[in-house]
Amino acid sequence: MSLSTQEHPFAEFIKILGKGKKGARPLTQDEAYRAMQMILADGQVEPIQLGAFLMLMRVKEETCEELAGFVQAARESFAFQSNVAVDLDWSSYAGKRRHLPWFLLSTLLLAENGIRVFMHGAGGHTQGRLYTENALHALGIKSAISIADASEQLAQDNFSYLSLEYICPKLYDMINLRPIMGLRSPVHTLVRLLNPFDATASLQGIFHPSYRQVHQKAALLLGQKQMAVLKGEGGETERNPDVECLVQSVSNGELYDETWPALFERRHMKAEDMDPQLLAQFWRGEFNDEFGEATLIATAAVALKLLGKADDQEQAQQLATRFWAGRNRQRF
Repeated sequence: MSLSTQEHPFAEFIKILGKGKKGARPLTQDEAYRAMQMILADGQVEPIQLGAFLMLMRVKEETCEELAGFVQAARESFAFQSNVAVDLDWSSYAGKRRHLPWFLLSTLLLAENGIRVFMHGAGGHTQGRLYTENALHALGIKSAISIADASEQLAQDNFSYLSLEYICPKLYDMINLRPIMGLRSPVHTLVRLLNPFDATASLQGIFHPSYRQVHQKAALLLGQKQMAVLKGEGGETERNPDVECLVQSVSNGELYDETWPALFERRHMKAEDMDPQLLAQFWRGEFNDEFGEATLIATAAVALKLLGKADDQEQAQQLATRFWAGRNRQRF
């Protein structure tokens, strides 16, 4: 890093966030947009500046305007345009540690019934979690390794998973700073809203309930037509049937809040075995798991209602149940 008495252009944004209790303020959407533009460009931000910026944002937490600005800049940085029509964008960044990733079966069930699902995520940034890419590998499902590869998989199978590494390498590097920083950063939030293929609808899961409304309002600012966010099991995009689930959504410029009921009176214990190959065995009907079945059906139901395939919760639940009963058990 070269030393100079002239103030660095990126210092503007660090000053806004770091002036202390009375002087600091959130970034406007335009400021957040310009800051992320610089971060994602080559050589415009020093590593020490990036670390300071990310941690200042972490301490104060992102506003919906900041999140919208970050996402706008990230999307504009993509070196590709979507060339395949996608119905549902599904983010998967948290990883699972208490229960198997039943939501993967939800996405495959939707794909089997003609709904084109694109999933993106990143794995390995937090110890002790089972990440989607590893679970898919255990199921014999090959992750895409490029946008072209993902497009081909979507056209053939109605499903594709592509790591953030191949969508935006700089964001991927930033999300993997977590072990160094010891904390998540705004990147963990903004990547859930990327919707790289411009899908008709987007479904997101968060862990901290306070972020639910931030996602919802950021999606509105970004002009996303159909989007829903829920507090997912373990932070993944997965409805937990043991508890009431508040889904906050955007539909054609309007904000909606909807509560889905708990499906069990008592909570289920943490899974004893997190072997993802159990998902394939369960799909084939080789054993029963009431929590797993309820989870995958309930999660698919939220997606079906978001997509307009059902008029209300009951219809969505019934349709998802029919899909599950009629699944191709030889899928795995």
